[in-house]
Amino acid sequence: MTETGKPVLTGGCQCGAVRFAVMTAPTRISICHCRMCQKASGAPFASFADINKTDFAWTKRQPSFFRSSTIAERGFCAGCGTPLSFGRIDGDRIEIMTGTFDHPDRVIPTRQFGTESRLGWVVGIANLPSQTTQQNYGPEKMATIVSYQHPDHD
Repeated sequence: MTETGKPVLTGGCQCGAVRFAVMTAPTRISICHCRMCQKASGAPFASFADINKTDFAWTKRQPSFFRSSTIAERGFCAGCGTPLSFGRIDGDRIEIMTGTFDHPDRVIPTRQFGTESRLGWVVGIANLPSQTTQQNYGPEKMATIVSYQHPDHD
């Protein structure tokens, strides 16, 4: 717990049905390229913050879980499908998908795993041409978009 008893990080799913709080800053943050993480996240890799379960709490509803192997289960929101967590069965730690934090820029990966499945093009992502969302859609279209996503706060 922090000295004030307030969480240092919070987050949740897209629809806001499942929310969580972390009481200490995670120090083990990683990217996993393994095929199982690719499929579970629907992305070329997954990124996780590894947290002791005593420093973590689901603050609004519990996620649903899929047992993805004999040793692990993955949490997700049954309402919107957001992947939320990875954990070893009966383990004392939980790994939370970094994109689900309200401030994902505060959980910076420091290591990579599953590199045998890393897609060759991933290393060049930073060199690809890029645009902001507004540049992509234009201000007129952006003005018509209404987000149904939960805001990044409780």
